[in-house]
Amino acid sequence: MERIVVTGLGLVTPNGIGTDATWQSVLAGKSGVRTITAFDTTGYACRIAAEVSNFDAAQFMPKRKIKEMCRFTQFSMAATKMAIEDAGLELTEEERLRTGCFIGVGLGGLENLERVTLMLNEKGPDKVSPYFIPSIIGNLAAGQVAIEYGLNGPSYCQTSACASSAHSIGEALEWLRRGHVDVMVCGGAEATITPIGIAGFSAMFALSRRNDEPERASRPFDAGRDGFICGEGAGTLILETATRARKRGARILCEVSGWGATTDGFHITKPAPNHAHAARAMRQALADARLEPQQIDYVNAHGTSTPVGDVEESRALVDLFGAHALDKRLWVSSTKSMTGHMLGAAGAVEAALCAKAIATGMVPPTINLDDPDPECVLDYVPHKARERTLKHVMSNSFGFGGTNVALVMSAYEG
Repeated sequence: MERIVVTGLGLVTPNGIGTDATWQSVLAGKSGVRTITAFDTTGYACRIAAEVSNFDAAQFMPKRKIKEMCRFTQFSMAATKMAIEDAGLELTEEERLRTGCFIGVGLGGLENLERVTLMLNEKGPDKVSPYFIPSIIGNLAAGQVAIEYGLNGPSYCQTSACASSAHSIGEALEWLRRGHVDVMVCGGAEATITPIGIAGFSAMFALSRRNDEPERASRPFDAGRDGFICGEGAGTLILETATRARKRGARILCEVSGWGATTDGFHITKPAPNHAHAARAMRQALADARLEPQQIDYVNAHGTSTPVGDVEESRALVDLFGAHALDKRLWVSSTKSMTGHMLGAAGAVEAALCAKAIATGMVPPTINLDDPDPECVLDYVPHKARERTLKHVMSNSFGFGGTNVALVMSAYEG
């Protein structure tokens, strides 16, 4: 079976615009969480989020195209441009026929949907833009990328809540392995820091209310955690067959060696007890990569900073990795402690951070872990990044509806 490698990365996150900017911020343990600036939060229970700051869409696309896109698509276009440049990817007309694009999105153009609904009620239907529908549809991130680069392989959107972009990477891996494509542009995007988005998550008591300490609010595995922080942004990875990447002399960052996907079939928002089916997704990913649990060096946890979710994921990791985890030979961290929870973009951004960890031998920390929950007993790399040679890492993404994805990424040895 053909091996599949990562040759390019592009990130737009609350920690920086660009892969290196994000990576250096995360390694330094800097939080991207701030008081919300996108709208007036007076009266909101949660008034903090991880916003992307100083983003200028015109730096990444023609100005005439911006009006066609919601914020999530603009993020994706920027991340993809950076990933393609990072990969040094140049495609002939024939190669474009065998290049596809999967961009996972959880909620799509929420800000435009909200804005235009209000305008419709105030000013009537004649004021609705013809770009409105194409701008909010989830698959238009992938669609706009495909249009921009003339990609003619498969292009569609995986929507599975917070696992959306992890599914995109897993599905891209399958298309490449089956030999139907040679290159896949894959990742995820999200932009839901809007009045209705924050109000909706707050109504579920899902968000932290630590409004006076934004940078300390996202605290996975800490006893004082009180909910996640809504984030936004995009991540794009360039996946290629190893044969093609070697032939063109590409720099190979790592290999995507396996993945697994399951569903709890239990509850719309709560994980199944002991995260049993999440653990099964991890087992599937290990089997797909032909690895034993003790071969995994690091797990980028889903770790959202919710009271139930962090405990259940920790139990699942103990169940799967056993002594390897309990004896602290397995390192685990949650980069959401710094980026917030980027929802549909989270899986792709975290996979990209795993690729950087493998390439640089640095493991990002879990910040704000001041008082570890006694039920979370693993080594979560608290506060500071650490050095370690990484051969195999895992990235977990779980979502509402009980959807679970685990990705395994490995150092490439040709």
